[in-house]
Amino acid sequence: MTPPAATATAPSSATEPATAGLLSVGTARRLPELQPLSFRLPLELEAPSPPEARGITRDAVRMMIATKHDGSIVHSRFSELPRFLNEGDLVVLNTSGTLAAELDGTSPDGTALQVHLSTQLPAGLWTVEVRRDGHADLTQTAGTPVCLAGGGSVSLLAPYSPGPGGRGVRLWVSLIDTPEPLPRYLARYGRPIRYGYVRGSHPISAYQNVYATEPGSAEMPSAGRPFTPEVLTRLVAKGVGVVPLLLHTGVASLEASEPPYAEYFRVSLPVVDENGHVHPSEGWTETIISPERPVRSIDGFLTGWHEPEASHLAMLEAIAGRPLLEASYAAALAEGYLWHEFGDVHLILP
Repeated sequence: MTPPAATATAPSSATEPATAGLLSVGTARRLPELQPLSFRLPLELEAPSPPEARGITRDAVRMMIATKHDGSIVHSRFSELPRFLNEGDLVVLNTSGTLAAELDGTSPDGTALQVHLSTQLPAGLWTVEVRRDGHADLTQTAGTPVCLAGGGSVSLLAPYSPGPGGRGVRLWVSLIDTPEPLPRYLARYGRPIRYGYVRGSHPISAYQNVYATEPGSAEMPSAGRPFTPEVLTRLVAKGVGVVPLLLHTGVASLEASEPPYAEYFRVSLPVVDENGHVHPSEGWTETIISPERPVRSIDGFLTGWHEPEASHLAMLEAIAGRPLLEASYAAALAEGYLWHEFGDVHLILP
């Protein structure tokens, strides 16, 4: 799946408010009861590699522009983004950088495993996902050590979040022990998290947005990947504001109907809260945007293309409305748009 959208367009508005809260362990988070979009994603529409490996630039990926006020759908390229925004609009960018968060490991009995670092917790702990043969390994138990290359290890301390349907454990609160500082260790032994639809291996630079400033996301906040310095320069020259926020995204390998996990955010910009008060904010959020909990301070959004039961679709329905969302996905399938982190993008405008 593509991780949550990293870039919002907010004409004449501030960013979507994020709710600061305590980090909870084992909390039963609930996705809204929504009728999922019904479609089959053909294998040929899963982007297999970065655009650069397919012979085009980052900003040459396709972009569908869906407009809420009249239901219109326009097909373009991301390089044309400035043409669709107006002077005085505000573009909000997530400056979180992508970690080389996948590590090879072995269980005590010698079984080959993969460890996906998800979220750095307080007190130096992490949430991690243990995977085997390309799928979450829900058979792990507390106290199980996982050996890593170069003398590193992961100790599974306590369940953080249950697996789908309450089966096993999806994420573990864990202690990671490495013989050198973790960023250096990941640079030496880690690699970007990738899934079966990606062909070949690509360097960590392929998974970084050009404006990333602070590593911390398990997977690339990929809606912002098509941005280039040239596109950003043209936006500013047109009078469009460009401002940062930070959201460290966790692993996106969620099963159907499994809600996302708490994520760390920092907003130095003014943020509108439930009472209309404006203030900066920092902390942990478990807020799930949906028609049940709609957005309050943005009226546009840039995102990728998501699978039928992805939790992201609840957020997009809250922003675009169901009819426009259905029309957009039908058009994307008919026109051969590419899915996932290396694919095309979807711009929703007022």
